[in-house]
Amino acid sequence: MSAAQTTTADLPPAKQQTSTGTGTGAGTGSTGTPGKRARNGSGATPWLLLAPCLLVIVLVMGYPLFRLVSLSFQSFGKSELWGFKDAEFVGFDNFAKILGDGVFWSVVLRTVVFTAGAVILTMVIGMLVALLLQKVSGLVKALISIALVASWGMPIIVATAVFKWLFDADYGVLNYLMSKLPGVDMVGHNWFASGPQGLVVIMLLVVWGAVPFVVITLSAGLTQVPKELEEAARLDGAGALGVFRHVTLPILKPIIVMLTTLSVIWDMGVFPQVFVMRNGNPEAEFELLTTYSYQQAFVVNDYSGGSAIALVTVLLLLGVVAVYMRQMLKIGEVE
Repeated sequence: MSAAQTTTADLPPAKQQTSTGTGTGAGTGSTGTPGKRARNGSGATPWLLLAPCLLVIVLVMGYPLFRLVSLSFQSFGKSELWGFKDAEFVGFDNFAKILGDGVFWSVVLRTVVFTAGAVILTMVIGMLVALLLQKVSGLVKALISIALVASWGMPIIVATAVFKWLFDADYGVLNYLMSKLPGVDMVGHNWFASGPQGLVVIMLLVVWGAVPFVVITLSAGLTQVPKELEEAARLDGAGALGVFRHVTLPILKPIIVMLTTLSVIWDMGVFPQVFVMRNGNPEAEFELLTTYSYQQAFVVNDYSGGSAIALVTVLLLLGVVAVYMRQMLKIGEVE
């Protein structure tokens, strides 16, 4: 047997231990240190990858939010804007002023009612359409999905202009069609003569733009509902409503909570629909928190007061987010 063919088994026991120990030590020494370095370096890698995105978020959102907070604690008007006077720190005076104003609380109440109505309509219509899509043929489902995506992708300004035409007092299609009904005369009816009617029209516009997202998301969630559970519920004597209540709804609960929270945030922040529908100058009956903040800042030129109203709106939305996080944590604990 040649030297090249000699194996470890042919060596004496002492040499076997020496050879084995040397090999293990070399392997450990060669792989242990790089492994530790890889583990130590892996913690910083995600942050390095996220750094550009975080920097953009700080620049785009962080500075405006900081500026909003600082303005809400100052006296800042036209003179301060043009540099004729220095901004004066006034503490909580701006908040005391708006919180003691009855007009502000009427706007808050109107915003809450508007948001609640829009969210309820969006979720109910979205759920009904999503359930309907599960019962139709593939072709019909595809056509409806295309129509939903098209309406969802329509710019808000364009959608608002379409709704203005539909509800126009003189040339509106809705007034014309309703006037064709027996005993109904809607010719020349002005839907924006009063705040409640006008806000209902704006609410329908908001719902029309929000329903497609809800339908698409709920349709995806409905595909995850096990058919075996639905069939078992039917065999136990449950009707369609019972199957939906006891099987479908609990499974969709996380998605419903998420969609409801997002809808509240979006609908409470509605601005262009009201602003454009009322030709850039919403009347007092149409004021929501967003438009009221804009009017105070850029019409009355009370920038600090407008900032305080906007900051209160942000705090209200943070309360909604807190409720959402609590519900999601409860759902996670149950699961």
